[in-house]
Amino acid sequence: MDEKDIQILTAIAREGTASPDEIEDATDIPKSTVHYRLNQLRESGVITNDLYDIDLKKVGLSITLISEVWAEFEEGYHESVGEKLAEVEGVNQVYFTMGDTDFVAIAHVANRQMVESLVEDYEAIDEIERTSSKFVITTVKDEQNPLNDFEVETLIEALAD
Repeated sequence: MDEKDIQILTAIAREGTASPDEIEDATDIPKSTVHYRLNQLRESGVITNDLYDIDLKKVGLSITLISEVWAEFEEGYHESVGEKLAEVEGVNQVYFTMGDTDFVAIAHVANRQMVESLVEDYEAIDEIERTSSKFVITTVKDEQNPLNDFEVETLIEALAD
C-alpha cells in the first residue's frame, strides 16, 4: 500500500462510501485512479465487502454485553475454545487476550433473556471455567472503522511502503 491507497481507505471510512466520485471529491485523487485502486484493494483482500452501517438500537439490539471468559489451559485451547465462543448465537466478536482473562466476547442483544441464554451457552462449553459479563450502560465511542481513529498522515507514516 502507498499513500494514495491509505487516502482512499480513510475516505471510505470517513465518508461511508465506496463511490469513486465521492472518494475523488474527498481526496482529490482522479476518479479513474480511485476506481483502479479500489479494484486492486479488493483483489488483494484489503477491501473485503461493501458495508452498510446499522443502528443496532433501532433494530432492537440495544444491550451490549461484554463477557470475560476464563478457560482450562491446554495446547491449542485458544483456537478450539475461541471457535466455540464464536459459534455462540449472538456473539459478534471474540478476542483471545493476554493477562488474567483468556477471552473477551462481545454481543449485542435485545433483552435480559437473551443475556441469560448467552451465559448458559458459554457455560455449556466444557473447557470454560468461569465467565464475568457486564452490561454497557452508555456507549462513549463506537467507531466501526479503526481508520477513523487516526489522522491520514499518521497512517501514511506508519503503513505506506
